[in-house]
Amino acid sequence: MRAAAILGLGCSPKNLQPFQSDKTIEWRMGMPSSPEETEAILLFGGDGTIHRHLGQLVKLALPVLIVPAGSGNDFATSLGLGRVRHSFAAWQKFCADRSNVRAVDLGVITQLGEESARKSQLATRYFSCVGGVGIDAAVAERANRMPRWLRGHGGYVLSLAPAMFTFAPFPMKVFGPEDAGQWAIRSDQPTLIAAFANTPLYGGGMKIAPKARMDDGLLDVCIVGGVAPLKLFLVFPTVYAGRHLSIKEVNYFQAPQARVETEHPMDVYADGEFVCRTPIEVSIEHAALKIIVPI
Repeated sequence: MRAAAILGLGCSPKNLQPFQSDKTIEWRMGMPSSPEETEAILLFGGDGTIHRHLGQLVKLALPVLIVPAGSGNDFATSLGLGRVRHSFAAWQKFCADRSNVRAVDLGVITQLGEESARKSQLATRYFSCVGGVGIDAAVAERANRMPRWLRGHGGYVLSLAPAMFTFAPFPMKVFGPEDAGQWAIRSDQPTLIAAFANTPLYGGGMKIAPKARMDDGLLDVCIVGGVAPLKLFLVFPTVYAGRHLSIKEVNYFQAPQARVETEHPMDVYADGEFVCRTPIEVSIEHAALKIIVPI
């Protein structure tokens, strides 16, 4: 078998060594240029590393094993690959009979409007976990300026705490599809965050979309309206258990796609990475990525 290894920031060939015990496997480093070059890809890194490679991985349509080695590993954790040992066990099973490959959905963000036309090469982007507009974008931008080791040890939460008391709700309209190809408004209110989820987890273990599944062809949309800073601070821990859905300011629904409009262009982040600015359309590409999963 031929396999390719992609090493994210902070990784080295040493991380690959445990996976190379089978000497019959021919290894190459880096992203293959065509599916004929290899039969499986091992990607060592976190959500940001995965995000940057999604477009090419979808084109190759090869089985991918995620090895969690980044500052944020929510995609791997959602797949049951939260530890390197889980990825190693999945790799051994794949090498034995290749029976543990699962097709999972990916989110897609498409920028709308004049800016999209000027920058067509940036108009569409895949994401694996969650795309967001609002306080999430502000927090991700702040967290990305932190040292890597700090991002991996609560950097998102450390960035979120001050933002809770300084970020002001802003006007936002979120539309969902209805029959006959029309759009129906699902939310029109001052908003702290609109999160569009493919996985239940993001931000280092926060269960922002507890009902999300990665194979149902649906986005889970969580919109948090204007919440007083002190209340937001007090209820924040409930997000880790997915209990925030009971808060009256939270609007939650599932749809194959959604559209976001804001009064002024707002930053859009996905998987902790900057994507574009509003207005946007967010959708799901069903079964877009082949993943090597645990036994």
